[in-house]
Amino acid sequence: MRNAILLPNGLVLTTDNSAAIGEKEKDVVHISDEVVAYFAARVTILEQWAAKAFPQTIIVHNFSGSESWSKYIKGIKRLFDEIAEECPIITGSSETNMETLQSAMALSMIGEKQLEEFHDFQWYAYGKPCVGEEVIKEIQAIADLMKIWEAMKSGLVHAVWPVGSTGIAGECNRLGIEGYLDGWNLNISAGPATTVLLGISPTREQEAKLHFGKHFQAIK
Repeated sequence: MRNAILLPNGLVLTTDNSAAIGEKEKDVVHISDEVVAYFAARVTILEQWAAKAFPQTIIVHNFSGSESWSKYIKGIKRLFDEIAEECPIITGSSETNMETLQSAMALSMIGEKQLEEFHDFQWYAYGKPCVGEEVIKEIQAIADLMKIWEAMKSGLVHAVWPVGSTGIAGECNRLGIEGYLDGWNLNISAGPATTVLLGISPTREQEAKLHFGKHFQAIK
């Protein structure tokens, strides 16, 4: 488990946030609110998967104004459409009393543990580390959630570990493993989990390479 919090009765809480990224004039990165919410949901569901859970409820905290709410919801639903799963119930609130100069939102998921623990695997890295505007420019190179979800359901992937701002090296350090990848910068941020570490049995490495394609390699 990475950053998830275990709640009573087998529930799992995960969360992510975004600030100064959106459609407001003073935002540092200008991008649609829908895309902002999509990537926040991406990080949050990966944290659920890392905890062997799947979300049942989503809570959105919107500080960007009432006009952003429907766009954020659309972005979240886009993620679940991508993995061909029904979107959980969405609730939350919007700040409408004070107008902010920059966009800000937070997203939390409450899920239930569903996947079994498995320990006989090797770690692999999937997806190019990207942050900021590079995420959109390199969209074809980042980890594909549908491929990960399919591999989890089929038993090809036994563990998921999203990479954050500390880069692949930082996450390998948290896992207690040596991290080396041919031609990859291990220290740069992977932004909204554009790189994901996957636990896969070494006996199925060739199958995994065919499934995930480019930007996939074993951590040495």
